[in-house]
Amino acid sequence: MIDEIMLEAEEGMEKAIESLETAFASVRTGRANAMILDKIRVDYYGVPTPINQMAAIKTPDAHMLVIEPWDKGVLGAIEHAIMQSNIGVTPSNDGQRLRLPFPSLTEERRREFVKQCKTYSEEARVRIRAVRREANEDLEKAEKAGDITEDDQRRGEADVQKLTNQYVAKVDEVFKKKEAEIMTI
Repeated sequence: MIDEIMLEAEEGMEKAIESLETAFASVRTGRANAMILDKIRVDYYGVPTPINQMAAIKTPDAHMLVIEPWDKGVLGAIEHAIMQSNIGVTPSNDGQRLRLPFPSLTEERRREFVKQCKTYSEEARVRIRAVRREANEDLEKAEKAGDITEDDQRRGEADVQKLTNQYVAKVDEVFKKKEAEIMTI
C-alpha cells in the first residue's frame, strides 16, 4: 500500500520535472534552438500543426534557424504564425525557406528570461508540493481505513518528505543550469 503511494508520488514529481524542462526548452538563450518553435502551431488546411511536422528545421550556425517547408504553399502561413508567436525573432522569407536570425541577447533581456525561468521553477515546486499533499492524504486515508498502522503512516510521510526534498533540489539544479545557459554570452 505504501509502496503504491510512493510510486504514484514519484511519478507525479517526475512529471513536474519533465514539464519544467519542456518549459525551459522554449526560453531563448541567444542561440538558435529548434525547440523554441515547438509551441507554435500553423493553420495547415484547417488543422493546427506544429512546424516540425510540416518542414525541415536546420541550424546552419549558432545564431540562425532555417525552415524549409515540404509544401512551399504553406511558407506564408508559417511566417505569419512565427510573427504572431512573439518569440522575438523576425523571419526573412526568400520564397523557398524562412531564415530566423537570433540576435545576441541584451543583459536586460537575459534577466527577463531568467525571471521567466524562476516563475517556471516555482510552478514546478508548487506541483511537487501538491503531489506530496496528495500522497500524505492517501496515507491518512489508508490509516483510517485500517490498511496500514499509524507508525507506517508516519514512516510513509517521512519518506514522502524525503522524496519531495529530492525533487525540489532537482528543480533548483535544473534552474541553475538554465540560468547559467541564459547568462552566458
